[in-house]
Amino acid sequence: MRADRRERSVFLALLPWPERVRVARALRTETVGGLVLLAAAVVALVWANTPWSGAYEQLRDAHFGIAALGLDLSVGHWTADGLLTVFFLVAGIELKRELVVGELRTPATAALPVVAAVCGMAVPAGVYLATVGLGGGSTEGWAVPMATDIAFALAVLAVLSTHLPSALRAFLLTLAVVDDLGAILVIAVFFTSDLNPVALAGAVAGLVVFHLLQRFRVRGWWWYVPLGLVIWALMYNGGVHATVAGVAMGLILRTSPHEGEDASPGERTEHLLRPVSAGVAVPLFALFAAGVSVSGDALGAVFAQPEPLGVVLGLVLGKTVGIFVGTYLAARFTRARLNPDLAWADVFALAVLAGIGFTVALLIGELAFTDPAAAEHIKAAVLIGSLTAATVAALMIKRRNGIYRRLVEAENRDEDADGIPDVYQRAVLGDDGAETRAAGGPSSAGRQ
Repeated sequence: MRADRRERSVFLALLPWPERVRVARALRTETVGGLVLLAAAVVALVWANTPWSGAYEQLRDAHFGIAALGLDLSVGHWTADGLLTVFFLVAGIELKRELVVGELRTPATAALPVVAAVCGMAVPAGVYLATVGLGGGSTEGWAVPMATDIAFALAVLAVLSTHLPSALRAFLLTLAVVDDLGAILVIAVFFTSDLNPVALAGAVAGLVVFHLLQRFRVRGWWWYVPLGLVIWALMYNGGVHATVAGVAMGLILRTSPHEGEDASPGERTEHLLRPVSAGVAVPLFALFAAGVSVSGDALGAVFAQPEPLGVVLGLVLGKTVGIFVGTYLAARFTRARLNPDLAWADVFALAVLAGIGFTVALLIGELAFTDPAAAEHIKAAVLIGSLTAATVAALMIKRRNGIYRRLVEAENRDEDADGIPDVYQRAVLGDDGAETRAAGGPSSAGRQ
């Protein structure tokens, strides 16, 4: 038992096998989606800076929908309020799973990622506010540099062909999950307008019905899809950003299977919707949100005006300092020891990589700045900040890639070809003489 307690205090140790399988499946989908996201962003930038930019703007601003229901929206608006609801629904399911059976289920395991994520949101906001305070700018965009884009970050790792160990990837995923929660709370609290109490009451009533259907184990998409659309429409008309409906439904879905169930409703929904979210919803949002001018004047404005400069500094410096210092202090106060196979330089590189804040940053930027010119400058700042963070992180990660490759090879070695890596089946002798299964990293398990 003492050996087990000691291993639980190791930060970035080898993940338990079921957790590793789940994380690998989720990250694989997000990585593919991230590559599609990168392609969509490039198409948007190229299209918006060609002689056909007028066609791009016409398509983005074209309206369709049901006006009588208050849903006559532009294409860009549909992607931000409609398709991103799918993204936040998946994020809500992921957060619920983390809270119930994942890294956030106990204070001991939640302390490090939560402290790191909170610091990674607070410090960028502080950097932004300090920058605009010194420059006499607007404080409206304080929340823009807060969130990490996990899909974009994973796409960068895929392009680099890195061998980042599963524990580092899982820590990045947990950071992004907590970031998403912070972002949706910011959107719900600070970016609401013209509240309609009747519509909001209807949305809450719909969520209550959604909960009751889950409680009584009612199955069948024909119940949930129409109800979800009604909740979304009422939330939108209630004056609260419609993506809040997605997170709320995701948090309501059960993530633990009952007796006789192969998978919980949350798991089944996530399995169906994660590819849609990563491969369709987020890339389409990027296509109609990332089309900004990259002329010399536009890029110069990013560094000449306090608001976009605050976004760049918040993403590149604020995220790095916040996540790294938060993680380091949390590890010291909780007496967690870093996996001996890794170094604090690896955590620092991960903190830099978390400065990629593409999707949610663009969304909050659109909500915070209603002036088209100011919004364009903020979008350009998000792109520049994310690209800078990606470049610096890439250099740091590639420098350690040889070490990562050896760790990943040790994690994946399966000499008996039974489908489970040998490190998960290695019997070790604990301090009390009892035989246990290795739970730490490959080399730390061998030293135990």
